[in-house]
Amino acid sequence: MTSGGDAPGMNACIRAVVRYGLAAGAQVFGIRRGYAGMIENEIMEMDSRSVGGIIRSGGTVLLSARSQEFRTPEGQARALDVLRGWQIDGLIVIGGDGSLRGAMKLHEQGFPVVGVPASIDNDIPETEMSIGVDTALNTILDAMDKVKDTASAHQRAFIIEVMGRQHGYLALMAGIAGGAEMIVLPGTCVDRDFVVREVRSAFLRGKPHFIIVAAEGASTPEKGITQLLSEYVRESGHDPRTTVLGHVQRGGSPSCYDRLLGTRFGAAAVDNLLSGNTGVMVAIQAGRIVAADICKVLSRQAELSSDALRLAEPLSH
Repeated sequence: MTSGGDAPGMNACIRAVVRYGLAAGAQVFGIRRGYAGMIENEIMEMDSRSVGGIIRSGGTVLLSARSQEFRTPEGQARALDVLRGWQIDGLIVIGGDGSLRGAMKLHEQGFPVVGVPASIDNDIPETEMSIGVDTALNTILDAMDKVKDTASAHQRAFIIEVMGRQHGYLALMAGIAGGAEMIVLPGTCVDRDFVVREVRSAFLRGKPHFIIVAAEGASTPEKGITQLLSEYVRESGHDPRTTVLGHVQRGGSPSCYDRLLGTRFGAAAVDNLLSGNTGVMVAIQAGRIVAADICKVLSRQAELSSDALRLAEPLSH
């Protein structure tokens, strides 16, 4: 099943689970609409043809949804009754933080589960990369390159807001790779005088544009980060333009990397499930696919690379 926010490469993972599972002699079922579909008994048997041609598609053929009912003990009991009614022996959950927390609830009640990290935010600990991140970054970079063209033509400052919830991975990496003049991350104090000084200085040095990449999680309760930065840039004497990329970052055909990662994760999830190594999440560490204890994963918060953080400031000038 897939659950929560969709991510490019989920279909590659579904395809791998189905075909690798069938090759191992397992009977494979798909659950539509995540935990909501599990509770509502939206389950179907899958064969090799069920996943034909889906590796190149974004989104998820199993669909996704969020379920408030599953958060309750009653909802979880109902979901387990449905699974047992189909004589399902184990579950592979493809999704982000909330999806993995749901998987942990089933694990705690004795049902075998294996998690697969899939979130464009890359905010899941114990894995260097989640399904969908690479494609989302390339989508952001494509937009940044196009914005930079028009910004240079008019000598303008642009603010590009990207997704990532409270984790600034997309903003940090896209900002470095896209040559942004400023990167604003969650948890950082946006100093008015600093922004005004940096924008003025860049144009005085002959820069034809000033690009700020801001993480959505940097917003304050009082103001969105794009609005706040726009006010500060305006005080520098320049008229800012804003681009909020939004859900375009989740869509599109997955990159080669995400197709391969989804495939590797899917096959590893099947191996772990069939060998009885459950209550784990498959992960990539130093290029190798490993299994991480799901309770450990969810007890920590993902951290940004200190090396990447050190690169961001000097490269922006």
